Amino acid sequence: MSIFKGAATALVTPFKNGIIDFEKYGELIEWQISENIDALVIAGTTGEASTMNDIEHKALMKYAVDKINKRVPVILGTGSNDTIHSLELSRYAQDIGADALLLVTPYYNKTTQAGVVKHYTYIADRVDIPIIMYNVPARTGFNISVNSVVELSKHKNIRGLKEASGNISYVADIASKVSDDFDLYSGNDDMIVPLLSLGGKGVISVLSNVMPKQTHNMVMDFLNGDIYSAMSMQLKLYDFISTLFIETNPIPVKTCLNLLGCDVGELRLPLCEMEEKNKKILIENMQNIGLEIKD
Repeated sequence: MSIFKGAATALVTPFKNGIIDFEKYGELIEWQISENIDALVIAGTTGEASTMNDIEHKALMKYAVDKINKRVPVILGTGSNDTIHSLELSRYAQDIGADALLLVTPYYNKTTQAGVVKHYTYIADRVDIPIIMYNVPARTGFNISVNSVVELSKHKNIRGLKEASGNISYVADIASKVSDDFDLYSGNDDMIVPLLSLGGKGVISVLSNVMPKQTHNMVMDFLNGDIYSAMSMQLKLYDFISTLFIETNPIPVKTCLNLLGCDVGELRLPLCEMEEKNKKILIENMQNIGLEIKD
C-alpha cells in the first residue's frame, strides 16, 4: 500500500520575531486539508528544518501530528548527515504518530554508495514505519546510485523515493528495476507529469503551498486517465513553477505566500529576503496565472 497517492505539500514553517508561529502553522494545515491535499510533509527543506534546534524540530513535528490528527498522512522530515541523530529524530517521530519518515541522503560527509546503504539500513532496521528516501544532489552534493536505490528498496521499511535530481533517465532506470510496491515521488514541480508517466505515485511539492487543489488535481487527473488535463496544467504553470525556484527554496514560495496575504513571516538566516529584481518576476508570473496579490 502506498504511503500516499497524489500531492503532498512540503509545508513552509511560519516564523514571527524569530520563533515558530504555531497559530499560523495551524491555519496553513487546516487550509491545506480543506483544499484536498493528499498528505503533508513537515520539517523538510521547505520547512527550514535545517535551521531548527532539536527542541523546535520536535515541537513542530508534535504540533503537526496532533493538529492533522490522521485526516491525511503526515510525513516527518528526520534526515541528517549524522546517522545516530537521524535515528533519534526518527524514533521520536514514530513515537508521536508519524505515518512515514522523509530521510534526505547524507550531506557534507561525502559518504560512499556503500555508506549510504548502511546509513539507511541502520535507521530502517530500528524503526517500524515507512521511510521515503530523498535524493536531491544539488543540495547534498551526493547522488544515490540506481543500484543503491534498488538494494535499499528491498528493505521492508524503505518504501519510496522522493526524486529531485531532475534526471528523467535516472528515474526511468530506477522504475524499471524496483518492484511495483516501491513508491516514486517527484521532488520537482516542473516534472510531475513526466515522473507520473513512468509509474510515479505523486509529488512532494513546493507549488502546493500556494496551489494545493490544483496540484492535487494535476496528479489525480493523470492517475485517473485524464492525461491531457494533467499535461495542460503542468504546462500552464511551468513559468510560475520556475519562478518558485528563481532563488533558493523556500525564499520565493514564502515571498509568494506573503504577497497573497498569508503572513508566513520571515526566513531564517542564512536565507534572506528575495532580491527586488526577482520579486518583480515572481509578481508578474503570479499575476499571469490569476493569483491575487494583497500585500
